[in-house]
Amino acid sequence: MTTQIEQPRRLFNVDEYYAMAKAGILGEDEYLELLGGRIVHRHADKPRLFNVDEYYAMAEAGILAPDERVELINGEIIKMSPIGDVHAYSVDESVYLFTTQLGERARVRSQNPVRLADNREFQPDVSILRWRQDKYLSGHPTPEDVLLLIEISDSTLDYDRNEKLAIYAESEIPEAWLVNIPERVVEVYTDPTDGVYRSVRVFGPGDAISPMAFPDISLSVDQIIPG
Repeated sequence: MTTQIEQPRRLFNVDEYYAMAKAGILGEDEYLELLGGRIVHRHADKPRLFNVDEYYAMAEAGILAPDERVELINGEIIKMSPIGDVHAYSVDESVYLFTTQLGERARVRSQNPVRLADNREFQPDVSILRWRQDKYLSGHPTPEDVLLLIEISDSTLDYDRNEKLAIYAESEIPEAWLVNIPERVVEVYTDPTDGVYRSVRVFGPGDAISPMAFPDISLSVDQIIPG
């Protein structure tokens, strides 16, 4: 993996810190302190990491608001960037195109959780999932459910390419698309091997892309990224 590209962490105030202790998220025997909004291990310069259960316990305790845009990445709660007009358009158009072409062959979701590990829960812009009769009512999808993940990237392009895509490869997500808005191309990543996507193809204006799981359908780059 390349050198980590920093994204803003979700910081906590004193009331939230004590609410975590009250909710049992932080143990009484943990040697922790709150420094600059980050919960760290006392006498050690490293953050206190969280798992998925603790992440949801924060929401249940009202520490994380229902409308907060955050993700759990490697045990840290990361703030997601605001969604701009072009970004929103590309998300909506991708969902529309996949939904109309796939019907009930797959479940298409937008900005909903995918649980990659005990300390990783992402909210990809678009997820193409194996069809399940319960439509994932019984639980969030895991890597085994994922056919394709799509990230729409503008201001977070480097982070998405170098950090998120690396984690998707480590999680053996079979295919990931990076919709590169600044350059008006779609980067297609496949063949995850030893934590790295071995195949990368780039599609530009005028090109059409077929997802690996559904080679009989295609999406135009011009439809996904407005000119």
